Amino acid sequence: MTFQKNILCIGAGYVGGPSMAMIACKCPQYQITVVDIDPKRIAAWNSDTLPIYEPGLDEIVKEVRGRNLFFSTQIEQGIQKADIIFVSVNTPTKTFGAGAGMAADLQYWERTALQIREVSQSPKIIVEKSTLPVKTALAMERILTATDNGVRFDVLSNPEFMAEGTGVRDLESPDRVLIGSRETPEGLRARDELVEIYANWVPRERIITSNIWSSELSKLVSNAFLAQRISSINAISSLCERTDADVTEVARAVGMDHRLGDKFLNASIGFGGSCFKKDILNLVYLCRQYGLDEVADYWEGVVRINDYQKERFILNMLGAMFNTLAGKRICLFGFAFKADTGDTRESPAISVSRRLVEERAELVITDPQALPNAERDLADIREGISFVEDPCEAAAGCDAIAVITEWDLYASLEFKKIYETMRKPAFIFDGRNILDHESLFRIGFNVFPIGKPPLTHF
Repeated sequence: MTFQKNILCIGAGYVGGPSMAMIACKCPQYQITVVDIDPKRIAAWNSDTLPIYEPGLDEIVKEVRGRNLFFSTQIEQGIQKADIIFVSVNTPTKTFGAGAGMAADLQYWERTALQIREVSQSPKIIVEKSTLPVKTALAMERILTATDNGVRFDVLSNPEFMAEGTGVRDLESPDRVLIGSRETPEGLRARDELVEIYANWVPRERIITSNIWSSELSKLVSNAFLAQRISSINAISSLCERTDADVTEVARAVGMDHRLGDKFLNASIGFGGSCFKKDILNLVYLCRQYGLDEVADYWEGVVRINDYQKERFILNMLGAMFNTLAGKRICLFGFAFKADTGDTRESPAISVSRRLVEERAELVITDPQALPNAERDLADIREGISFVEDPCEAAAGCDAIAVITEWDLYASLEFKKIYETMRKPAFIFDGRNILDHESLFRIGFNVFPIGKPPLTHF
């Protein structure tokens, strides 16, 4: 079969793999190749067990894999053949040098740009798919054009706004597709080519275009605003607990204001995932670089509240359980940073687990998708931690259950039977407010929700 375009994605992670699978599904006239330096990851994409869990993704990949979607480690060959290259490599927070702990680590991105320049023999459209700081496109342009090899490169910004757990739905019916370009004739032509790809299934009114700098900044700002709402309601949850208010009722009243809406107003143990904290700290770093310290302080406060919420959860457990957790057996319901994903990056469960171990508690961790990642995340404190897939089995013999992830299955468990197998007094700390607290109290549990008065038998 002859394809109209050859599209390459460098990076087979949470963004690159699903995004290219959707384009392949909706655009059978294009050949899509996803490459990565990790042969194990590529092997997993070519197997019956994909390297990431996302509802609906298996079916799409199996439909198009081998037809017009291919996974490979042959990066240079892919670059040579490609007309359009999506760059979706990892951009973690720096752990060293200037900007450590805040700035984006762009070493993988830079290596990719250099490789594209060295290998390319024909014109390419380069699409930034990774979350990158503002003005990164300018740096990429400079790298690509540092040597005059006669090859033209046009750089676009096309940030991904899908949320893990609803990724397939978000890709199939996105709120918007954002494409940023240089506002030159060449830049606009390149932008139009990318618009044509998405227009195969996305309504034109949802495809918005901007200058390239606005596009790069929009991704950071979008994640910052979402995280801000979570930290805002979590900050209020602490006040609710002191004043006997109910954060659920407060959130409902606030959310009915049409100017605000009810999204991201569920109080919880805190946000996690690969994007929120990383992108906010990146935004903070950028603001400080431009001398905007007051703006940086404002956004840094969002992260501080998130850290405070996780620590407050531990201190509430400690206070409720008679000021000692030493030798007590605590079962964590969930380890993924949110439901419907196995991703544990920046999951609140990691810091909660480490703090509980510091308090000399024994841990039992259960999660339907994230246990392999949990074992890796806690490998250095593995002694004294058990990993059990079945939540009822995991809770047996425990002093307390802490709900960390909002998996639907936890709300439907037979807690009367679970209570009978636990040590007494038995505690439940609902870090997601997904359980029926009154029912649990009637069974015999001492119940500690987020942002609500506790229900105790003492």
